[in-house]
Amino acid sequence: MNNHLKKLTLASMFASITIVLSFISIPLPFSPVPITGQTLALMLSGSLLEPITAFLSMIIYLALGAIGIPVFAGFHGGIGILFGPTGGYLLAMPIASFVTSMLLKSKKISFLRLIISNIIGGIVIVYVLGVLQLTIVAQLNLKKAVLLGALPYMPGDFIKVLLSSYLALKLMPILKKTHKS
Repeated sequence: MNNHLKKLTLASMFASITIVLSFISIPLPFSPVPITGQTLALMLSGSLLEPITAFLSMIIYLALGAIGIPVFAGFHGGIGILFGPTGGYLLAMPIASFVTSMLLKSKKISFLRLIISNIIGGIVIVYVLGVLQLTIVAQLNLKKAVLLGALPYMPGDFIKVLLSSYLALKLMPILKKTHKS
């Protein structure tokens, strides 16, 4: 299989993983932002794929949702989701997976490096863009948006950072073998 086809296959596979993990969605009564598995998927994508492939995997996911396929949290789809209160979190996903991958590129991979990269990509970037759009769309002040759209999710997201970092360390040798074949 040629290199471009392998990258497209991996991007599609990780878009599919993101779809499956987005169906893990727990609505919170005090916030328009549900707890989901999407950030775990983007952290895995950024940790395991090359930067452009990680970016593409999240673009595929967003494109499927934007055209109306119900791949977003709560089995929702449509371009309106991207412009709603949770859209910033979704739109951050390609950037976050790309940055995570870039932070890991051509450096010795360790559990600590994975954790730091996933915190920067999977939490900081997603929260900044997500809270920014939540502030604008829901017409909240920044403090209220952080209280509703970031703070309640931090403990769970740090668990996702640890889980994705652990899984990435275990899956990296397997992916390297497939790249050689």
